[in-house]
Amino acid sequence: MALTLYVDTDRWRAHQRSVLADFPDLIPVCKGNGYGFGHERLADEVSLLELPMIAVGTTYEAARMRELFSGDILVLTPYRRNEEPVPLPDRVVRSASSVDGVYGLVGSRVVVEVMSSMRRHGVTPGELGKLRTALEDVRLEGFAIHLPLDRTDGTDAVEEVIGWMDRLRSARLPLETMFVSHLSAEELARLRQQFPQTRFRARIGTRLWLGDHEATDYRGTVLDVTPVAKGDRFGYRQQKAPGDGWLAVVAGGTSHGVGLEAPKALHGMTSRAKGVARAGLATVNRNLSPFVWDGRQRWFAEPPHMQVSILFVPGEAKGPQVGDEMRAILRHTTTQYDRVMEN
Repeated sequence: MALTLYVDTDRWRAHQRSVLADFPDLIPVCKGNGYGFGHERLADEVSLLELPMIAVGTTYEAARMRELFSGDILVLTPYRRNEEPVPLPDRVVRSASSVDGVYGLVGSRVVVEVMSSMRRHGVTPGELGKLRTALEDVRLEGFAIHLPLDRTDGTDAVEEVIGWMDRLRSARLPLETMFVSHLSAEELARLRQQFPQTRFRARIGTRLWLGDHEATDYRGTVLDVTPVAKGDRFGYRQQKAPGDGWLAVVAGGTSHGVGLEAPKALHGMTSRAKGVARAGLATVNRNLSPFVWDGRQRWFAEPPHMQVSILFVPGEAKGPQVGDEMRAILRHTTTQYDRVMEN
């Protein structure tokens, strides 16, 4: 009895190949929990795609990945002086987002990140003069720009990249390779047409591994079902049942990531109104679970336990049975499943 990740492997791999067709020369990103699939599985998938480089988040992930993947490994987190040294082979490429960071990577293979409208990290235009000297002592693999997902101000992602290409060229810095994130295939084609001498390499994670939502499915097994009448007390806190129905104990709790939710960026009055409504319901212990039964997401009867969740299924719905599976709408990047089933 488990929280299971079901994978339609043929469909999942067909999607990977379609992304590769749209983004030739892409670099697959495998960071965090491997987008829910794990580093070992994604390393195998990248090898099947016959791609020469993979990107990871940290040096610790690179140390694990070197045992799983034989090609080059790009570390996305920028180098900082005084960081804990992690022994890594020469096929690992480090990122740098400052002139000082470049100076700290003497002799290393380096990708230099420039400051985009993300305002997260990167070399600024005013530092380009100093950067030329710092690059003399490293093996420059190229420059990189990490772009925002949404552009609510109406600006053009391609124009932002072009602006940086012009700055780098004016500073007489090499433009052989540019690593980019969050561009469409059409936008990338525009850049390649305008800069035919530059190799553009897209770093892609979510779109590659999770872009086809129908290829994967989480399901939790129903472990127990108990009939309840309105007002019956139950659970750790002895709350009252809101109506007649069933308490369904389902595999999948906090240790699996059930109940974890990242803050959302809300745009427009409708999404804000929904956010206010959810917050109001939470104050009276009404929290919607990720589990779907009989066509609807069901409410948590109480906060999820470590390995199971208890849901309230109202009497007008189809009654769940022990051994049934409930589909769960979960984020791959925060979920730890018990098993994978391929089909």
